[in-house]
Amino acid sequence: MQLDVQWFLKTLVDNSIMTVERGVQINNALGGEPDLMPYAQEVLNELCAGMSQEDAQNWASQLEQVIAFAQQQAATGQAPDLGIAQSSAPQQNPEQPAGPQTVTGEDGVSADIPNLRNISQMTDEEVADTMRQLLLALRVYGASDLHLSSNAPAFIRKNLLLERIDPEWVMPDADVVRLNMALLTEEQREQFRRSQDMNIGLQIGKARFRTALMFHKDGMSGAYRLVPDKIMSLEELGFLPADAKNIRRLLDYNNGLILVTGPLGSGKTTTLASMIEVANNTREDHVITVEDPIEIVQKSKGCQITQREIGTCTKSYHAALKGALREDPDIIVIGEMHDLETIENAITASETGHLVIGTLHTCDAGNTLNRVLDVFPPAQQPQIRAMTAGSLRGIVCQRLVPAANGGLTIAYELLINTVAVANLISEGKLYQLKATMQIGSKAGMCTIDQNLFEKFKAGHISADTALAYMRDTSVIDQIKKYVAVEEAKKLVAAKAAAKKKK
Repeated sequence: MQLDVQWFLKTLVDNSIMTVERGVQINNALGGEPDLMPYAQEVLNELCAGMSQEDAQNWASQLEQVIAFAQQQAATGQAPDLGIAQSSAPQQNPEQPAGPQTVTGEDGVSADIPNLRNISQMTDEEVADTMRQLLLALRVYGASDLHLSSNAPAFIRKNLLLERIDPEWVMPDADVVRLNMALLTEEQREQFRRSQDMNIGLQIGKARFRTALMFHKDGMSGAYRLVPDKIMSLEELGFLPADAKNIRRLLDYNNGLILVTGPLGSGKTTTLASMIEVANNTREDHVITVEDPIEIVQKSKGCQITQREIGTCTKSYHAALKGALREDPDIIVIGEMHDLETIENAITASETGHLVIGTLHTCDAGNTLNRVLDVFPPAQQPQIRAMTAGSLRGIVCQRLVPAANGGLTIAYELLINTVAVANLISEGKLYQLKATMQIGSKAGMCTIDQNLFEKFKAGHISADTALAYMRDTSVIDQIKKYVAVEEAKKLVAAKAAAKKKK
């Protein structure tokens, strides 16, 4: 088994995602010495069997982080000890129940995760209290997500990785249904029974959770994402001061289109909330948001903020955007631009005197614009290219990476629509955007590789993290030279200090 594969498996085992035995079986089935990427793909295929597309994408994002870590560890030449890792598969519901687990957050505050093994003996009120206690305990712990799925262990996500709450407990379908339905109103329960799919916001005390309920081949599943209770500034989110300033300049426009993009779970909604807060503190406008569901509640300050939720306040993004144009908006915020009608309405609104801010699930600026254009029929694309070239203000594309001090921070790239960029869009030469961004620092642009380098120099991330996420060989060479020079400076300083002591 190759060294990077060993570290990959070790990480999965340590997080109770896979057993050593099963990992070895996959390795042997691939010939005994497979490369890391084919091995990881086989693991992903196994983990995602029967899952929804969204859950599968979440797993893919998680394994990407594990791959980067495995490559870093393998580069040290040290082999992991797979023999001491937990290798036993979860047992089917041992008769002896386990007591509550105590978790402690980074601020030293502790909370109890309730015992999930005796749900069947609880009353409906007790199940609801257990669910509230579970969600609030995870908030204290610093977890971002909770996953409750039939015939599977309960998982939480912290710092991108999944952890099992009770590694030896597989939750029966009946228990999962009771927990997931416990905090719903009767109307919501009936709606879920009809649609078998639901996205809602749950408020528990001061904590808010974005909740997604669904059915899969083994029963019911619920995913709960903690929504930040504080709207952080762009700098607090991880934007470098100069880049935060450039984003604020985009929000000075009275019309046009701003896109915030990134993979699932990359913090787009949080960034969007920070941008709305900037407008709320600096402008006197009417802001209409269309979200599915409403995640971060925004209070009106300088701006009047009207938040609309799909399914509760309006039928669809398309209907909400059509109506919004008659409601005297200055800024329109679209939670997700995922279809032709929504994208077309967004571009039209940006051309008719409104500032439109929307999100897309794309990984870089070039892919973002390709995604926008490709939803339209070929005959309509020249017109849309011209409209986009004229209305686009900028693109913020982000993802989460490990921070130097623990936790996560964002890495991002910025595209500012200069004359050069507008010409490339209108002429359909999107493949040249990256080169334009690389030399566009004076206009406020940067690629994600350049940003990783700058964030490393600022001490926000480690060199290993920066190198793990970089793809541009020229920037990789720069950071390696930078590290070598800094190490040489430290060595010279140490020798000078030693000589001075003598």
